Amino acid sequence: MTKEWTFAKANEIFALPFPELIYAAQTEHRKYFNSNEIQVSTLLSIKTGSCPENCSYCPQSAHYDTGLQKESLSKVAEVVEAAKRAKEAGSTRFCMGAAWRGPRDDDLKIVCEMVKEVKKLGLETCVTLGLLKDHQANMLKEAGLDFYNHNVDTSEEYYDKIITTRTFKDRLDTLEHVRSAGIKVCCGGILGMGETNEDRIKMLVCLANMNEPPESVPINMLIKIPGTPLENVESIDPFDFVRTIAIARIMMPKSYIRLAAGREKMSDELQALCFLAGINSIFYGEKLLTAQNPVPERDNYLFQKLGLQKLQCVKHSS
Repeated sequence: MTKEWTFAKANEIFALPFPELIYAAQTEHRKYFNSNEIQVSTLLSIKTGSCPENCSYCPQSAHYDTGLQKESLSKVAEVVEAAKRAKEAGSTRFCMGAAWRGPRDDDLKIVCEMVKEVKKLGLETCVTLGLLKDHQANMLKEAGLDFYNHNVDTSEEYYDKIITTRTFKDRLDTLEHVRSAGIKVCCGGILGMGETNEDRIKMLVCLANMNEPPESVPINMLIKIPGTPLENVESIDPFDFVRTIAIARIMMPKSYIRLAAGREKMSDELQALCFLAGINSIFYGEKLLTAQNPVPERDNYLFQKLGLQKLQCVKHSS
């Protein structure tokens, strides 16, 4: 039975003294995971730019001039080669992202081929393609897709400050189609877009109170892209960032909580605090879709310093 979280209870935990909060997060983490293991994912852009959505953080939106060169849908063979390199580098999950409002069925058939071929390599598969219709989720399930990523981004109350071309409910509807098809859900948000701690907590309450919380919860720190409306927004306080991760771990103890975009600007010390707060997954590689990411050598060095091991194969808690 899923625990019903209230904003008041989550806010109370968020406000705990920092050492107590980290201890509580580590306690929950160790119930379901080895606290010294990190699951590694790789993210590849398979179709870049010209997205009709107006997400204020996104350099791929056609609404903003960010200097990004648009690219058409990748060839299946190119994606397979990238997946092979990712596996050799230690990734166990390969994620493919396309800048669409939602896929056309003809394009989705090509993505399904990508999923099938990547699965043959022994990798978990994840795609993020925008809004899905019911039958499209079923197409992806038949192709063998493991995860579908569709972030809610922020709280429902703050949502229209960030995006107006689709609604918060549109996001939830796509997640419902994914769940109904029997695909695991990857869903999280972006911190540092001008929202408050209250918004961050409300977003996590929404996720934790789903019939089944997302199996994977990416927590992104905003990358301020020149040309987007959020390029000059005030940065999130690092301790508020870590506190948000800690309550995500406490509220969704069986989920992989992933430190996603924004790591390139984080110090090793901040990342270490994030691991202590319950992060057990990262994106690996020099690029996340179009944004910079720490080079693998830096991650390997940090893992070595902290005594962390890359997870060899993923076992999901039941």
